[in-house]
Amino acid sequence: MNIISDLLGVILVLNIALAFTIIFLERKDASATWAWLMVLLFIPILGFVLYLIFGRRISGERIFTWDTKSKLGVKFAVQEQLRALEDDTFNYKNNELAAYKDLYYLHMRNDDAILTQDNSVHIFTDGREKFDALIQDMENATDHIHLLYYILRHDQLGKRTAEVLIRKARQGLEVRVLYDDMGSRKISRKFLHRLRKAGVKIESFFPAKIPKINFKINYRNHRKLAIIDGKIGYIGGFNIGDEYLGHNQKFGYWRDTHLRIAGDAVANMQTRFILDWNQASRDDILYDERYYAADRCGDVGVQIVSSGPDSDWEQIKNGYIKMIMSAKEYVYIQTPYFIPDDSLQDTLRIAALSGINVKIMIPNKPDHPFVYWATLSYIGDLLNAGAEVYVYQNGFLHAKTIIVDGKIASVGTANIDVRSFRLNFEVNAFLYDQGLSERLLDAFNQDIEHSTQMTDKLYRKRSLGIRFKESISRLLSPVL
Repeated sequence: MNIISDLLGVILVLNIALAFTIIFLERKDASATWAWLMVLLFIPILGFVLYLIFGRRISGERIFTWDTKSKLGVKFAVQEQLRALEDDTFNYKNNELAAYKDLYYLHMRNDDAILTQDNSVHIFTDGREKFDALIQDMENATDHIHLLYYILRHDQLGKRTAEVLIRKARQGLEVRVLYDDMGSRKISRKFLHRLRKAGVKIESFFPAKIPKINFKINYRNHRKLAIIDGKIGYIGGFNIGDEYLGHNQKFGYWRDTHLRIAGDAVANMQTRFILDWNQASRDDILYDERYYAADRCGDVGVQIVSSGPDSDWEQIKNGYIKMIMSAKEYVYIQTPYFIPDDSLQDTLRIAALSGINVKIMIPNKPDHPFVYWATLSYIGDLLNAGAEVYVYQNGFLHAKTIIVDGKIASVGTANIDVRSFRLNFEVNAFLYDQGLSERLLDAFNQDIEHSTQMTDKLYRKRSLGIRFKESISRLLSPVL
């Protein structure tokens, strides 16, 4: 009995010590603090282990490095744009851009996100079309191919992609593939060995230093980027796997949004890839003009904005809030997960209460049950404020899209959830163009035809069991 009581005493002391660490040293956000204290209280031993794996912060760590010439070049360009905006001497190719000066100023100042105004952008909402185009662009590559995906599978799509990469590497092109260690945890070593043997350079982001134990497993590179010859870039929600072509029986048709960009914005996508690659690989990419060979071929304004747990600012979330605050008519959102923090939830609630038409579209089925139940909880708050909520029924909705007034939009990898804002490494394209925004609006309206509206009356009919799951999931939402 003495041994057991002593052991319980040690556990109690460890829990108290860890709780004080969370409160006074680690956590700045009150909701995350309370969530972790609950975990420690109800599962004291396992909770300690879970915190070591999932709760440790990496904010302030110097993760991404770059050679001096490139860094100074970007800094100089950003400072030039900031000064021009402050002095009202900025050269607008489209005068409509001036109305959103504060939004792109925000991204310039906090993320070194250069505003480019000479891009052409193609929208994909179907996985087959997106990957057919990407593979064709890779087939036409003459210098290099850079791919960064959260999930890389060795299924039919993965093999089809690999065949092109292997062929281009054997032709002498530089081919690099970066994948997330957690997202692609099922990938086979044989598949990777075949790529490397052919000359493809391949790395994983935050790999486990000890087999089966990874203390950075909670910090995932959720970005999806493809850059071909420095001229063409892809960004959006599709990963490389057969389910993104609609071949998974559980999810059915996969509805996502992805962009193919040509123009100066590709240079910013290239920079993002290089930074991530240099973190993961010992074989750093140094500045070379051939990586930045973009052709100016359009008039769409684009900013490439990144965020991650290494940053003091939640850049993409702040961009979302600024977009919503600028709305005069409507805000349309598509997201597979809807777990906003208080600041974003309040912004949407105020928009709805002030007469802005707020429409939110979510999937009809969960790929992560706790996240789905938490989503339903937050949706209820906005229904009460007058927002319209649509549940997509034609498969699984994975798009991460915001459209404001048919004039500006954002498409990328960041969901409307705390994980995307604080834990994942994400990248989004913020788009300043009426024609492009209206095409995204058309896609949203077409999706409404395949959706059912969640009314306040239907929401109140939820069973007691569902409400209980929602309550528990909401309490845990800051650490999901």
